[in-house]
Amino acid sequence: MRVLGIETSCDETSASVLDENFKILGNVVLTQDEIHAPYGGVVPELASRQHITSIIYVVQECLSRAKLKLEDVDAYAVTQGPGLIGSLLVGLSFAKGLAYYFGKPLITVDHIEAHIESVFLENRRIPFPALALVASGGHTSTFFMKKKMDYRLIGRTRDDAAGEALDKISKFLDLGYPGGPVIDELAERGDPRKFVFGLPHMTDGSLDFSFSGLKTAALKLIKELKIAKSHPHFYDFLASFEMAVIRALLANLAQAAENLKPKALILCGGVARNKKLRHHFEEFARKQRLTPAVPSPEFCTDNAAMVAALALEKLKKGMTPSLDLDLNAYPRVSLPCSPSREVR
Repeated sequence: MRVLGIETSCDETSASVLDENFKILGNVVLTQDEIHAPYGGVVPELASRQHITSIIYVVQECLSRAKLKLEDVDAYAVTQGPGLIGSLLVGLSFAKGLAYYFGKPLITVDHIEAHIESVFLENRRIPFPALALVASGGHTSTFFMKKKMDYRLIGRTRDDAAGEALDKISKFLDLGYPGGPVIDELAERGDPRKFVFGLPHMTDGSLDFSFSGLKTAALKLIKELKIAKSHPHFYDFLASFEMAVIRALLANLAQAAENLKPKALILCGGVARNKKLRHHFEEFARKQRLTPAVPSPEFCTDNAAMVAALALEKLKKGMTPSLDLDLNAYPRVSLPCSPSREVR
């Protein structure tokens, strides 16, 4: 069994082939950072056009690295949503075309669930139940998993995602795009205790996230103190804001862990590349005597290996693929939300 995964939910065009033992035979990720950098963020129209230009090359390069041909693939997997609708449709339409032409199964997967699956690419012995924190530029959500592929959503962002807040501060200070990695690097030179940011608190007692207030407080401080690259406390400001985002994520995770008593903590998504977040996450897990699980940085960002892996898990559990002509992409989690992802 060889599964070809395709990922085009945002601004990465990716293809990956996995065998039945979840071994990665080929994996290619083509980013669009240079295209979107002048705008300080992803431009949906440009992203979808670039996917159209790149997808054939990316799939061919992936198969070449795997030393396979398209007819050697036994099943296809593709991200159905959530994400940018134009970008999603490029990958979904391409995968549907391959499945129809070769008469092979097509498995669609949820992008957020695929991020959680990225952890199992390198560690298949994570104990359950587990808490999974998905933090990226478009999503910040917490899931409780009693077992593999059982996703119970217990908290989501009500406004900005964690990565989005970092990107917007980077854009305002003209630091470049994507902002998260830039701030991660520059903040190494600063004192995270120099500026104090209040953490968002949900008055209804929920485990939801909110980063818009934190972002607004940071922007207000930038204007009041005229913080720029030449400011004497420029690096301290970045370090303090970054640490505030980390504290907000871990405070929410701590509350969830106290309520649900998991055996393992999972951290995934693009923000999981952040070195300080990884360090504090693993330190927190050890103090709580929980098993920490974080993907390698290359599997934190959007990639097709996690898509193929989740599809392979579905096939192994007996899922029957179907190729419906009405099969479509969905841009938000709230649309085709399965019962396993409802808040309870």
